[in-house]
Amino acid sequence: MRVLVTGGAGYIGSHTVLALLERGDDVIVVDNFANSSPIALERVAGIAGHAPRVHRLDVGDEDGLDAVFAQERPDAVIHFAGLKAVGESVAQPLRYYAENLGITFSLLSVMQRHEVHTLVFSSSATVYGDHQQAPYREEGGPLGAANPYGQTKVMLERVLTDVAHADPRWRIALLRYFNPIGAHESGLIGEDPRGVPNNLAPYVAQVAVGRLAEVGVFGADYPTADGTGERDYIHVVDLAAGHVAALEHLRTREGVRAWNLGTGRATSVLELIAAFEAASGRSIPTRIEPRREGDLAQAWADTQRAEDELGWRAERGIAEMAADAWRWQSGNPQGYDTVPSGAV
Repeated sequence: MRVLVTGGAGYIGSHTVLALLERGDDVIVVDNFANSSPIALERVAGIAGHAPRVHRLDVGDEDGLDAVFAQERPDAVIHFAGLKAVGESVAQPLRYYAENLGITFSLLSVMQRHEVHTLVFSSSATVYGDHQQAPYREEGGPLGAANPYGQTKVMLERVLTDVAHADPRWRIALLRYFNPIGAHESGLIGEDPRGVPNNLAPYVAQVAVGRLAEVGVFGADYPTADGTGERDYIHVVDLAAGHVAALEHLRTREGVRAWNLGTGRATSVLELIAAFEAASGRSIPTRIEPRREGDLAQAWADTQRAEDELGWRAERGIAEMAADAWRWQSGNPQGYDTVPSGAV
């Protein structure tokens, strides 16, 4: 299959591009590299033994995207491109709504013109907001995120649902991720956030490697086993496999459907830190802080639909996630900006 991947140099995107290449797909990447590095795709090519074709382009550049579709003639699209920092979205809501909705409208318009109707969309568990009790189920209630980033996912799920209902040729998968962590077992590709990480796992990894001083634990008085918040962490390689499974499923299914991609298990903040301590062999300093407004005590996925319909299930546990994340971080302490050993 010829698959076009927007945002394919990013954290989840690069691991998914690798999974596609390894199964023999013809892969085209469209990325403007605003929040990613071309080095990620060079390393993907080294692992896979062959490279995707790369177009340095903003997905919102509709004329440029038209030219790519005309040249490459993809069969399907996996759409990762967009802004994704929750805190930044609260401070810059207009930017987030304009960017995330705008580039997706451009992509859909180009897909329609070129009669490409198969799409795997990168959604998020943030669409559940605080409207459900864990475990979250795809049909468990109305969607409504607590921040502008999440609301862009809610809105785009609505748009994609309406598009699919209006034209039966569309085949659309809405993949609601929980908390991706880890890295490829080679240690060559992994998560490389710009600036101070917004998510817990890369923050912990950077404390372990010495880039940051300590981990702030926001709330130690939740009604959980150790008092800290519990989340569903999923290995990024398992997550990439979920995209491949969804793409394969769309070969024989028309319409639109949502699936949770998680492990169905909750891990607390302190358990995650302990896993990184075990993986790194280092003590990770922590500091207990007050709860943050809007944080939930517990959030994890019901994954039964993905198991039953996609034949997909997460295979890796929290110890493996931490070990692989540490292998990446310790080998690349400055991410993709790390100077190779021996370089002058």
